[in-house]
Amino acid sequence: MIKALKRMNEALPGLLFGILIYGIIEELIGIWFAKDKLLFTTGVLIGIGCAAGMAIHIAWILEESVRYEGTATKKMAVFSALRYVCVVLIFFAMMYFKLGNFYAAFIGVLSLKISAYAQPLIQKVLKKDSSGLRPSE
Repeated sequence: MIKALKRMNEALPGLLFGILIYGIIEELIGIWFAKDKLLFTTGVLIGIGCAAGMAIHIAWILEESVRYEGTATKKMAVFSALRYVCVVLIFFAMMYFKLGNFYAAFIGVLSLKISAYAQPLIQKVLKKDSSGLRPSE
């Protein structure tokens, strides 16, 4: 599965790993302060699930836009809007059916951004150079 993700985008496995680590940290810290622990946990799971889905969708759209370079900008804009509409619909369904905590899910979705910013550090940890030298040396 990791090879399939790497074929889609080289940074995708590291991004998903960062989302997972962020979700675990959010759960461990937030569970102590949550009034309804089950709703908090399901909110975290929904949030990091959305973030992982968004990351995979973004990688797929980038790959597709390279193939169809003439309409790439328009296609990326449409799919970006569609991605956010889907997340909003998932959040509305979660709130309507009382499946999770909105704030936990929202913070979970933010794991995509945090993981993207931490990507250089994650890549450094996941891909240690076998020679022991840093790339700048």
